[in-house]
Amino acid sequence: MSTRSFDWIAHHAKVRPDQVAQVDLATDRSFTWARMNERTNRLAAALATEFGIGHEDRVAVLANNNTNFFEVQFACWKLGAIFVPLNWRLAVPELEYIVGDCSPKLIVFDNDMAEPANQIAKLCGIDHKVNWNAGSGADASYDTADYEELLAASDPAAVRPHPSTHDTALTIMYTSGTTGRPKGAIITQGMTFYNAVNCTEFFGMRSDMINLAFLPLFHTGGLNVFANPGFHFGGTTLVMRTFDPAEALRLLSDPEIGVTHFIGVPANYLFMSQVPAFADASFPTITAACVGGSPTPLPLIKTWEAKGLPLQQAYGMTETSPLVLALKPEDCSVKIGSAGLPAMHCEVRVVDDNGNDVMVGQTGELWVRGPNITPGYWNHPEATTESFDDGFLKTGDATRQDDDGFYYVVDRWKDMYISGGENVYPAEVESVIFGLDGVGEVAVIGVADQRWVEVGRAVVVVKEGAELDESTVINHCRANLARYKVPQSVVFIDEIPHNATGKVLKRELRDAYGQ
Repeated sequence: MSTRSFDWIAHHAKVRPDQVAQVDLATDRSFTWARMNERTNRLAAALATEFGIGHEDRVAVLANNNTNFFEVQFACWKLGAIFVPLNWRLAVPELEYIVGDCSPKLIVFDNDMAEPANQIAKLCGIDHKVNWNAGSGADASYDTADYEELLAASDPAAVRPHPSTHDTALTIMYTSGTTGRPKGAIITQGMTFYNAVNCTEFFGMRSDMINLAFLPLFHTGGLNVFANPGFHFGGTTLVMRTFDPAEALRLLSDPEIGVTHFIGVPANYLFMSQVPAFADASFPTITAACVGGSPTPLPLIKTWEAKGLPLQQAYGMTETSPLVLALKPEDCSVKIGSAGLPAMHCEVRVVDDNGNDVMVGQTGELWVRGPNITPGYWNHPEATTESFDDGFLKTGDATRQDDDGFYYVVDRWKDMYISGGENVYPAEVESVIFGLDGVGEVAVIGVADQRWVEVGRAVVVVKEGAELDESTVINHCRANLARYKVPQSVVFIDEIPHNATGKVLKRELRDAYGQ
C-alpha cells in the first residue's frame, strides 16, 4: 500500500500546540500536544541510541495505566518499532510464553510490576529494562534504566523517523486462543487509522472531545476506544490508573471536567450504578457512552437510559482494531440487544458452516473484511490461514441480522466465555487443570454470574485411586492463571460425554451443570 502514514502527534504539535493532549489523573501530570511530541521524540531517540531499537524491533510494556503508555506507543511509531502491551493480570508462566513468542529487546514497567517484569526479563533473555518509576527509589538497579532520566538526556531533534505505510505493524496485541495458547494479533498503522475513522460516524469523534480512559490499556478497548481515535482527531485523553467506580462516576458527571467520550464493559456500568452518588448524578457533557466486551443485561441498559444516557452497544475484537458494529444513540432504546450496524470501512457477512450467506433472521458465523482487519498473527502462519477465507476474518461468533439490517451477536460460535469483560478460552484453563496430579479428564464451561456476567466451572473426572477436592483444583489454577480465568466452582463426575469422534459434548455439560 502506497499511502504514507503520518505522525499524528507531530501534526497536532504544529496545529494545536497548547491544547492538552493527555492527563495522567493518578499523578496530576498534564501534557500539551507540543510537550507530548517533545517527550515522544526524546523517548524515540533514547530507544534508538541507548538500546538499538529500530524497524520491527519489539518493545514490551507491563504496567498499570499511565500517559507513558502512549509515549511508548508513538515513539515506536516514529521508529517503525512494534509496541507490545502486556496483560498485567496474567501469571508469570503465561507472560513467559507471550514474551518468548514476540522476543522484545526491551521491557518497560512500573513499580507495581517490577517483580514479574524482572522475572520475565530473566526467563526470556530480554536485553534491556526501563522502569518509569525508578526515580522514586524502587527497583533503581544497575541494569534498569530510569524512564525520565532517559528522556532528559536525549535530544528530541535526533529522531530519524522510519518510513512507514498503513501496512506497517504498530502493535502486537495478544489474545487467548482456542488451542490454549495466546496469539499475537498484528495491529497495523492503517488499522489504527481506519478504526479512528470508523468511530467517527457512531461516536462523533472531534478535536474538542475529552475521553476518559479507565479500561486497561493492554486491552483493545482501553487503547483503541477512544484513546487512539482521540489522538488521531486531536482530542484530550484523561487516563485513570485503575478503574474506581465512585471516582469514574464523579469524573463523568462533573460538567467542569467535561468528559464527552468513554467506554466500559457491563461490569463497569454496573459498579458505577451501585455507587450512592449515582442516584443524583447527571451527565450533561457526555456525547458517547460505549459498552462492549460482553452482552449487556437489559435492566442495566434501562438503568442508564433512565439517567438520560443511552449506552451505545458495540462489537469488535482485538483482530478488528476493534470496531465492527455499533449502535447510534437514537437506536439504543429501539434496538435493545443489537450490536448495531457495520462500520463504514468494514464488510460483514453471516455464513453457515460451508461459508454460504444465511437468510435474514437466521443465525450463522460472523465474518468481517476490510482495512481495519489484522493481516494475521505474529509467528503463527497456520493460525492466520485457518482464520481467514477470501480475506474475511472468521470471528467465531454466532450472529443474526434483522429485517432492518441490525446485527445481533447471540452466542459464541466456539466455547469461549467472557468474565468481567475479558475473554476466557476453556482449552487454556483445561490445559492447566489437566497438569494437576489425579485429573483424568476435565472440561470447563461458562456459567452465569450476577457480578461478572459469566465465570468458569470445571467439570472434572478423577483418576481411579486418586483423591481431589474443589479447593485443590482452584488453588492450582490460582497459581498458574490470571485471576479472571480461575474457575469459581468445580463439579466432579464419573464420565464426561463425548460424541462419536471423541469430541467433548460441551452442550450436554452446560445443560447438566451450567446453572
